[in-house]
Amino acid sequence: MSSMKDMSGFQEYMTKGVERIVSEAVRATLKDPGESAFMLRFAAASKAASKKRRRLEKEGEHVPAFLLASITSSCNLHCAGCYSRCNQATVDEEPVQQLSGEEWEDVFCQAEELGISFILLLGGEPLLRRDVLEAAGKKSSILFPVFTNGTYMGERYFRLFEQCRNLLPVMSIEGGREATDLRRGEGVYDRQMNNMQELQRRHLIYGASVTVTTENVREVTTEEFLLDLAARGCKAVFFVEYVPMDEASMPLAPGEEEREYLAQRIDLLRHRLEELVLISFPGDEKSSGGCIAAGRGFFHINSHGDAEPCPASPYSDCSVRDGSLRDALHSRLFQRLREEHVLEEDHRGGCVLHEKRETVERMAEGQAACAEGTI
Repeated sequence: MSSMKDMSGFQEYMTKGVERIVSEAVRATLKDPGESAFMLRFAAASKAASKKRRRLEKEGEHVPAFLLASITSSCNLHCAGCYSRCNQATVDEEPVQQLSGEEWEDVFCQAEELGISFILLLGGEPLLRRDVLEAAGKKSSILFPVFTNGTYMGERYFRLFEQCRNLLPVMSIEGGREATDLRRGEGVYDRQMNNMQELQRRHLIYGASVTVTTENVREVTTEEFLLDLAARGCKAVFFVEYVPMDEASMPLAPGEEEREYLAQRIDLLRHRLEELVLISFPGDEKSSGGCIAAGRGFFHINSHGDAEPCPASPYSDCSVRDGSLRDALHSRLFQRLREEHVLEEDHRGGCVLHEKRETVERMAEGQAACAEGTI
């Protein structure tokens, strides 16, 4: 019973967070009639979705507001330290047996019915799957931030973003030109700036994503950096904490000091820069009682349909191909991670599930063996 009460309180915490994000987004777009009209419609849809999630919570079913969807395993870049390549979840060539556009559309329909308000489209490089983006564009009650390296952005996509305002392109940068090109490849920064210029010219809502490390945390949280993005028409900035994949990259992962600094800066900047929506991911875990993966605040569907705690923890005991999205929410692996308090354990920084990956893997293998009747 106490666990259910805890989840109910957490649902309220997340719902208020979603409402704050939407409210800030409406405020950030008030100067542009087209943008603000869409955001006001989405705000109404988001409020209806929140009511749906609250009702399900009272009935004993916790539904997170966010879903992460890696719609392809293919990417044309080799970004330094990429967790997805380190996990072998991203490759150069398009793998076989990935979810089709029709299967993804069904997932989006189920998400809409459950009251999920945000689906982050990841990769690989999501712009390689135009069929999936077109399917997402049909679901105007859900906002789809599309995290892209920008190298495939062109007239066809600009037109799609004009037609489907619920698709929010999010350009990946690491700070300025030097930092971005060092990690992502020469010329990527300039390409992203050109994309931003064209999106601004077309009065399209877009965002930027910054991978926060110990090396860039102070640069990317300056008013100068963020005001420059705002001047280019950017409306939202996602701060994504770097997840180390090996001991060599551990020094790049934000520790307690950097995470505290990031939280304080974002809190301050939210009051100073009202034209921007600032989102920290995963954000201050202390405020939410630990990691929000494994269905607490979000979970992840990979390109093959497996339901995973998060992209940095690629372990699964169920698939949306074999069952529904609701079944995935009831994943026994997710339940064990929550019930056994793995998500709340202390860790050195970055990602608790990656740090406890041996534990997570054993749990996933144990649940798969139970399902097959081998134990």
